Parts: sequence; C-alpha cells; structure tokens
Amino acid sequence: MPRTTIKPKTKIDQLSILDAEGAVDEERLPDLDDEQLTALHRAMLRARRFDERLLNLQRQGKLGTFAPVKGQEAAQVGSASALRRTDWVVPSYRETAVLLWRGTPMAGIFVFTAGYNEGGAIPEERNDLPVAVPVGTQPLHAVGLGYGIDYRDDDAVVMTCFGDGATSQGDFHEAMNFASVFKTPVVFLCQNNQWAISVPRERQTRSATLAQKALAYDMPGLQVDGNDVLAVHAATREAVERARSGDGPTLIECVTYRLEVHTTADDPTRYRDEEEVEKWRERDPIARYQTFLENRGLLDDAKLEALEGEIEAEIEEAWEEAQQQMEGLTHPTVMFDHIYAESPPHLEAQR
Repeated sequence: MPRTTIKPKTKIDQLSILDAEGAVDEERLPDLDDEQLTALHRAMLRARRFDERLLNLQRQGKLGTFAPVKGQEAAQVGSASALRRTDWVVPSYRETAVLLWRGTPMAGIFVFTAGYNEGGAIPEERNDLPVAVPVGTQPLHAVGLGYGIDYRDDDAVVMTCFGDGATSQGDFHEAMNFASVFKTPVVFLCQNNQWAISVPRERQTRSATLAQKALAYDMPGLQVDGNDVLAVHAATREAVERARSGDGPTLIECVTYRLEVHTTADDPTRYRDEEEVEKWRERDPIARYQTFLENRGLLDDAKLEALEGEIEAEIEEAWEEAQQQMEGLTHPTVMFDHIYAESPPHLEAQR
C-alpha cells in the first residue's frame, strides 16, 4: 500500500492592536465608542487597585490566601467585555477582574477571601459558576453547560478561563475534544502567564504556541497579545460570534504575565528572576492603554486623579460593608447553611 501524507491545518494567527508604547493599528481597532473605551480602562484600573487592597489586607492577617490578578487585567477585562450578561462564565481562581466586570460586589469578594462561603453567593440572574480551585477542571463544566445550551436551542455562549498550567491537564484535552465533536458554544480562554506556579512554560510543553493545541481538535486557535485589551476584546468577540452562530468552540491563548505572586502563600523570588519580571512590567497592560486613551483625548491627569479617588472610595466602602457582613457570620452554626434546600433531620440534630 502506498504511504500518503495527511496535511492538517497548521496555521496559527497572532493578533495585536496596541504596541508596547500604546500606538494603535486603526484598521484592526474594534468598533467601540468613547464610553466603551473608557469603561475598559476603568475596569482594569479598578481591578488593579482592588487587588492591591486585597494583598494589603491579607498581609495584615485580615484576609486569607488568594491569587492576585496584577498584570492580567487586559486579558480578563478584554474577554469579559465581549460577552452578553446572559452568557456564562466558568472561572478559575484568578479571575477577579472578570468577576468584577460581571457584577460581583467587592464586598462579596472580601468576605469570600476572608474564608466565608457566603461571600461567593451568586445571584439568580447571574450566569456565572463559582471559582474553580483545582487546576483545569472547569473547562469540562463549561462544555457541559454549552452542551445543555445547544440542547435547549438557546443562543448563549460559555467562556471558561484557565492558565497555561491547565493545558497540561487531561481534563482540558477531554473538554476540547468533547466541545469540538459536539460543536458546543464555548470559548476557551487561556491566560498564558508563563508560570504554572513555579513551573515555567518551556517545562510544560514543547508546542511553539498553546493556541496550536486547538488544531488537534479541529477548532480555531488564536494567539493574542494578552496585555492588549483591545486585541483580546476583538479576538473574544470574534470567537463569541462564531459560537453563537452555531460554528462551535475556539481556543484563545492570551500571552501575558503574572506580575505578582502565584498566591499569597507563594514566594516567586525562589524560581524566577527579577530581570524577567521587570521586562514584563514594562509591558504593563494598564500603562499601555492609558497612553492610547491620552493620545485620543479621552484621558488626562485630572481625569485619572478623579478616577483614582472614585475607585479608592468604592473599595473603602466595600471593605466597611464586608466587615459588617462578617460580624454576622461568626456563629459556628452558619456552616450548616446553603447545603440543602430543606435541611435533613441528621444535620438539624448536629446544628
């Protein structure tokens, strides 16, 4: 029998709209008005300042361990802003900026980070799942949701967020395979922040890109500058439209960087060089976008100062509200709440 060659798709596009200095490619600029452009900035800055407050309070012993989002704001805000409120989000443990964009109150995140499950309560009108702490498990949940959406002939889309480390997990590949076979309306958003805790990207995979992992499952794969909020928004919007029209899933790799610790229980100085961190700090997604807005006349020092004050006041008010909520959650019997709709007798006896 003759030996023949199969030629699979091998093309992976890379998208960037803003360069490191904030200069824009006008031809690729997504169709966003001035209000929407400034809203993206506010959301990124708000997430950054809230993240800093969380870290400050954790170091004081007032909050528990959490995963900072600093450096990844563009990947999260850019993607979440391309969704409708009726779409679904299935997050990992680092999606603070996504949660804030979707309407999660700051006070709730404070309470949750302090160790109270009540802070993670999701209102009925919000199509979001709780954060997933195990690495790489949540894409399977997202595909299940997408399968159900398709079965019900709904037009919603599911976006699931995960890091580069998750692409080394079997669950990720099972989810990709199922999503492709059944053409579920799922956007797989990988935030490649270069480190899976202390394991660098080059020790995880020999693939030239993470986006190319989509090719094995016959779905579109795209690599995007994850520190460019406009590029992430444009890429996600395209993937969302494809999913909503019935054309199936997409894998987006956002190339970004974790500027802070993996979690507050981590010491990154033990495994990465400060020189590397400084190189990525020069590509800060917020500073780059601020330059873009300034060049368009949408931001100046006075507006930025006012916005900083507004965000600071909002965070302070949320912390005060969170402390009041936690005062009412100190009795140990709250551990029995939110387990069953109708509590069974043996739990009532334990209570």
